This record gives sequence, C-alpha cells and structure tokens, in this order.
Amino acid sequence: MGRGSGGDDESTGHGSGGPSPKHIVVGYGFWIFILSDIITFSTLFAAYTVLKDATAGGPSGADLFERGNVAIETTCLLLSSVTCGLAVVAMRVRNRLWFQVSALVTAVLGAVFLLLEAREFAGLVAQGAGPSRSAFLSAFFMLVGCHGLHVSVGLLWLLTMMAQVAAKGFRDDVVRRTSCWSLFWHALDIVWVGVFTVVYLMGVSA
Repeated sequence: MGRGSGGDDESTGHGSGGPSPKHIVVGYGFWIFILSDIITFSTLFAAYTVLKDATAGGPSGADLFERGNVAIETTCLLLSSVTCGLAVVAMRVRNRLWFQVSALVTAVLGAVFLLLEAREFAGLVAQGAGPSRSAFLSAFFMLVGCHGLHVSVGLLWLLTMMAQVAAKGFRDDVVRRTSCWSLFWHALDIVWVGVFTVVYLMGVSA
C-alpha cells in the first residue's frame, strides 16, 4: 500500500531495480577470476624473486637459458595476441570464415609456444637441472610451468569455441564465452611479458 512505481520495480526485481543483463554479470564475474589469477601469478613471481639466487651450487639462469629459444616463444605468444584480436573483430562483424582463420592461427602459434617450452623443460631435466636440483629451479619450473598450463587450458578453450561457432554460429552465449576467452588469452600474454622480463632477461644478464 502506498508504494510508487519505483518501489514496485525494486520489490519485484524488474525495471531499474532488476538484475543486470547476463553479459554484464558474466563479464564482471570473469574479471574477478582474471584478477584472482593475477594474484596467484604475483605470488609465484614473489617466490621466484626471493629464490632466484638459491642455486645450491648448481647452474643459474645465465648458465641455462637460451635467448634464441625464448625470443621465438615470446614472438609466437605476442603474435597470437594479435590474431586473437582479429578473431574478436571477425566475431563482432559476424564473419565466420575470418574468425576461424584467425582462431586457427592463434591456436597454431600457441601450440608452437608450448612445444618450445616443453623442449626447454626436457632439455633442462636432461642436463640434471630439474625442479629438485635447487630452490631456484623449483621456483622457475613452478612459475613458467603454471603459465604453460594456463596456455594449454586456453588452447583447449579456443578449440571448443571454434567448434561451437562452426556448429551454432555467433549465438549470444557463444559470443560471451569467446569474449571471456579473449580476455583470458590477453592476460596470459601480459603475464608472459613479466616472465620474459623477470625470469629470462634479468636471469641471462645476471
């Protein structure tokens, strides 16, 4: 009794007092996930910074890291960020062909990055520089390996989105998921810039 139209809107959950559109809710929730993931990586960066000199008499980053291999990895991942952006543009203009082409190039670049990283890890282990050799190497494998795991998840997610676009087109739910994937992928590129700088550039020049 005595409630105005504004009160009706708020009490019933409709109108200006109702829930936000789904794409806003999903986007907001995913940004919270991204921020929590960045906090995780920040912790790993902090641990690596503290332990980078704890080599236990073993090899340091300057002894182990190959600049050429890391440069190719970095180039692949940064280029994949560009093709990821092109895929999102193609999605917005509803061009299936260019979306699939851009997404496929992104997937290939991401796969090359993972193969190079796996080869680096295998080479280190073969030299006796595995994660159990020293605290430095434990922190290195944890930080770089965690990023590689994220890239693997991102690739599986991308392949799923490519299949969904092929089967369902650019439905609203598919567009939302693909947009979230693009945020995730760009975040991984930003984290890798930090890894490249803190682990490899500073490690080789130390």
